[in-house]
Amino acid sequence: MTATLTPPRTAARPAAAPRPLVVELRRGLGPWTGAAVAVTVLVTMYGKAPGWQGRWADATNMLHVAAVLLGGPLALAAGCWQGGRDRRRGTTDLWKSVPRSPLRRLFVAVAPSALWPAAGVLLADAVCLLATWPYVSGGRPFLELLAADVVAVAALGAVGQVVGGVVRWRLTAPLLGIVGYMGLILGAYAEGPVRWLGPAAEHQFSWDRPVWWFGPVSAAWTAGLALTALLAYGLRPARRRLLALVPLAVAVAAAGAVLRLPPDEGPWRHDPALARPVCDDGTPQVCLTAVDAGLLPEVSAALAPLNARLRGLPGAPARWVAGPFGPPRPGDVELPNAAADATRGRLTRPDLFLNSAVSWLFSDTCGQGDMTGADAERASAVNLAVVEWLAPTPEGYGPDPTAAQPFIDRLRAKSPAAQRDYLTRYLAANTCHPDEVPVP
Repeated sequence: MTATLTPPRTAARPAAAPRPLVVELRRGLGPWTGAAVAVTVLVTMYGKAPGWQGRWADATNMLHVAAVLLGGPLALAAGCWQGGRDRRRGTTDLWKSVPRSPLRRLFVAVAPSALWPAAGVLLADAVCLLATWPYVSGGRPFLELLAADVVAVAALGAVGQVVGGVVRWRLTAPLLGIVGYMGLILGAYAEGPVRWLGPAAEHQFSWDRPVWWFGPVSAAWTAGLALTALLAYGLRPARRRLLALVPLAVAVAAAGAVLRLPPDEGPWRHDPALARPVCDDGTPQVCLTAVDAGLLPEVSAALAPLNARLRGLPGAPARWVAGPFGPPRPGDVELPNAAADATRGRLTRPDLFLNSAVSWLFSDTCGQGDMTGADAERASAVNLAVVEWLAPTPEGYGPDPTAAQPFIDRLRAKSPAAQRDYLTRYLAANTCHPDEVPVP
């Protein structure tokens, strides 16, 4: 009979306890705040998708405003509520008994208030940039500005945490969110360089780019203020609070750099690579900026019927232009903003765009008192008739053409040669002088 030897049992090693930072990030209001920020920004962006999905600059600008103006107050209010959590639960003394420095405890406690809203903004940025990428034809997203927005939202969450730890009133959190929202709006519409200190200030020109240092300096400004508040609140004894002067000095230096910007253009500069003209080979030529180069074939196709009528006529446009191409050449006529009539890089209403182009072609800036006299009403009706004849206004848009209908019928009844002759005379006339406008 043989004995079976069994190895002695070894005690199971206890699992390592999770780090305090991980525990703080997993519990409480933090994950819900990040989700709320992401959903708020994404829903806002989705509702305005036709306006930003064709250009990087438009997508970046819209993300910048939505993330800070909507996500910022959410982070501020949620951070404030999180800051008063231990006091409401009666665990303040227990938290202070943890064998870690007060500053380390503060940074662990503030991590959910700062990191989760920042993560929500990052997620929304990534989704929207990916949704823009298939439709753009030039330029790049301003990632440095989006990174500064992430820092600004995180900073607002940290400041909210400090306010929640100082103020004991339960209604502080919602009121702080409202005050933060109003402050961001006021900052966005301030005058002069101080406007660019506000993290929600917007810029609309698609052929501009920010100076290279503006994004990092903006991040230093908001992060410096938040770190100043954290150090002043968390350091004990009072003499150690002098360390708060370091981030405060960084914030003041960043603010000084921003306040020295030109009052009119701020941090934005004209980018010749984005604004250069891209033209077709038609007659008249159609020229758009490089930012909208993808729209050029559709704009050319929309203008083709009009160009066929204008080709070779004295006084007809030499070029249709849209963009900051410098001083206009002789024969240049400005086009409507094609991007405003486009959705996801496609011209959605070519008929409406053509009608707008004809209206712009025959629109004159007349001085006060020019369009008066016995022939003024007739001249206005003739002008409307020429526009309707060349590019009928889509139903539901523009003025009622009833008064111009007799002139429209006469123009349509003319032979092609007579139509060209009349259009030549109309292009040569000064439409600000009603008595010079030829009657069909």
